[in-house]
Parts: sequence; structure tokens; C-alpha cells
Amino acid sequence: MSNSVWARPVDADTMARARAGHWEVLLTPRTPVPKAWLGNLADQDVLCLASGGGQQVPILAAAGARVVSFDLSEEQLRKDELVAHRENLRVCCVRGDMADLHPFRDASFDLIFQPAANVFIPDLAPVWRECHRVLRPGGALLTGFMNPAVFLFDHEEADSTQRLTVKYSLPYSDETGLDAARLQAKISTREPLEFSHSLTTQIGGQIDAGFLLAGLYEDHWLDDSWVFSRHSPVCLATRALRPG
Repeated sequence: MSNSVWARPVDADTMARARAGHWEVLLTPRTPVPKAWLGNLADQDVLCLASGGGQQVPILAAAGARVVSFDLSEEQLRKDELVAHRENLRVCCVRGDMADLHPFRDASFDLIFQPAANVFIPDLAPVWRECHRVLRPGGALLTGFMNPAVFLFDHEEADSTQRLTVKYSLPYSDETGLDAARLQAKISTREPLEFSHSLTTQIGGQIDAGFLLAGLYEDHWLDDSWVFSRHSPVCLATRALRPG
């Protein structure tokens, strides 16, 4: 995780621009979230869900929001704390599982911001239920997630051959898809296991939890180094509203 592009805290120049009103945040690799999705962040209570790493959290705080960073990774939370301390920002960091938001009361937040991280849990239904519970009526859930088709392929193999060949059936799970050696390597290095989710569970699951879908876009990888991204978007992002 420490070498990931999502684990590099923003620098002081980025924060200075954010304070001046020139900022952007990401749910997916490279397309900024539309400002209309975020609205006026001043004095809004924002839950950054599995969004640690010293990037989105401090930017949203610099834009005027009261931000809680809730992440399972202590390392990612420390990076949020590092930037918040450096920039004199008030950010509350809490460690926990995105499927269990019991530290928070009902209707605690105006906005939930969740980048593409639910790939790391096997069941999405509890996440959507908990997000609906802790959002205030009229609040918005912004979430990024992986294109399910990504999981049809062995991307290490594709990168070496420059060809995409269907290898797995969906839904995919590292627990059953990886061979024993690769699975053990992930476990031994404490790399999180990955799970695919259908559009039914991603989008339909939000609707089943009581949300109304209000926006959607697709996004590609940061560059052309990933073979799959040359042919298809790798991620989607949605804006869903809790009726008020």
C-alpha cells in the first residue's frame, strides 16, 4: 500500500491551491468528481469512507467541510493525520470496517465520499445499508467502483503478452481465483484480497437500500500501461441521494 499511487499524501502547493478554491477530488483514477456532485462544502459534515492516504480527506477539509476519515488501514489514516497536522486542518480519523459504521449515529453526515475501495470486501449490502443510515435526508453518497469486466482477466498475464484472454468467471474472488502460491503471497504481505461485484449489487444495491441514483460516469486508468484500460473503462462512479 505504501507504494501505491493512492498512498502518496498531497503536497503543500496542492493544499495552498485548495484553500484558494482551486481543488479537485477523485473517486476513480483520473476524472475529477464534478463540482455539482459535491455542492457547497462549507460547514458540511463529510464522511470519507475507505478514503485514507492523505489525498481526498485534507482537500475536502481545506474546502471547508468537517471531515471524518473512516478507514480500516492504520497506515492510510496516519497519512491523513500527517497532512492535517501539517496544514492545521481539523480532521477526525477513525479506524473501522466500511460495512460497520456503528461509531456514528443515524443521520450524522451530509455527504459520504467513497473512492473505488469496495473491491476489498465480499458483501456490499451492509455498506449500502449503513451509508443510508448515517446520511441525513437529502444527503448524497458518492462512490467509485471497479468495472466488473476487469475481473474476467489475469492482468499480470495480459501485461506480459499484451493480450486479453478471458480466464475467470464472475463473480470473482481472490480466495478462489488465485492459485495457492499467489494467494499465499498476498496474505503474507498483508495485501488486501479483491472481490468483484456485479452492477446489480453495485448500483441496484444502492437503490435497494433506499437511495435514488442521481449521476454516473465511467473512467479509465491513469495511463495506457494497463492493457485493459486501452479497450474499456476500468471504473465507474455514482452519485446517489437519500430522499429527504
